[in-house]
Amino acid sequence: QVQLVESGGGLVQAGGSLRLSCVASRLTFSAYGMAWFRQAPGKEREFVASVTRDGSSTHYADSAKGRFAISRDNAKNTVYLQMNSLKPEDTAIYYCARERIGVPGKYDYWGQGTQVTVSS
Repeated sequence: QVQLVESGGGLVQAGGSLRLSCVASRLTFSAYGMAWFRQAPGKEREFVASVTRDGSSTHYADSAKGRFAISRDNAKNTVYLQMNSLKPEDTAIYYCARERIGVPGKYDYWGQGTQVTVSS
């Protein structure tokens, strides 16, 4: 069974930074696009950023553009989300997800999430 384990969340003041990591196991990591999503209390889960299999292309939600950066290290089976200039509205549980092969934009495995709380 595929495992995705996120880490790096925490409590940070507005304007601060965090780097999330997601370590994948039991899969050929370099064969899959990966993404980060988030879910705030009382809201639906939303897309944050994605990266292609080889890391050559990335895509961001408007809310993340210019502040967040997704990257990956295929040698370490890890995808990262660098978050800068954090705002209170970034408070959410952040999840990494594996993209289905051949079905862009669809995701079939999810991690358990890591909590990010941004105080004002």
